[in-house]
Amino acid sequence: MATLLHIDTSFSGEDSHSRAVTAAFREAWEAAHPGGAVIYRDLAADPIPHLGAAAHYAGDTAPADRSPEERAALALRRQLIEEAERADVILLGAPMYNYSIPSTLKAWIDHVFVVGRTALTENPSLAGKRAIVVASRGGSYREGTPQHGNDHVEGYLRQALGGGFGLDVTFVLPELTMAPFVPAMAELVPLFEDSRAEALATVESLAKELAVQPAA
Repeated sequence: MATLLHIDTSFSGEDSHSRAVTAAFREAWEAAHPGGAVIYRDLAADPIPHLGAAAHYAGDTAPADRSPEERAALALRRQLIEEAERADVILLGAPMYNYSIPSTLKAWIDHVFVVGRTALTENPSLAGKRAIVVASRGGSYREGTPQHGNDHVEGYLRQALGGGFGLDVTFVLPELTMAPFVPAMAELVPLFEDSRAEALATVESLAKELAVQPAA
């Protein structure tokens, strides 16, 4: 059975641009996989704790010697890892917050990033899976723009997801999302609208493409 792991992180609710695009991908993916399963995590509404010592070191402690805190932390970490391992496709909403990713998404990555299992090993357990990252941003960070070089979302996620986990990562970048709300950006509204339309069309196309590809 085909399985999609869908993770949203935006705290903007119905006004979220990343959520609108991830929802479009999910809708198209579900239409192409009527018998498929979706694992959904909304890390804004139900955040996971940031990785701490209890979760990080519990695996190195004998089961009988683990504290209740360590057992609970290890159980959550294993659940998050197993969800990613069950998935054929991982869909991430990653809006830019202060030039980087939401801290809730960083927490998820830290829990799932286990050297020797999911990451930095010859055969990572997530290697080869497709990951679709919807990285929305309020402005534009393309080459030639004043903010070029200040995007610390795509570079980090490409390294963590692709370099660490071995995922096959595709980025979808709806940009200029603040243009409709900032008077100084009013002339950029048509570019924002084009970017949003392109993002929606891209994820629909990706969902259809993945429907005809064998799972990793």
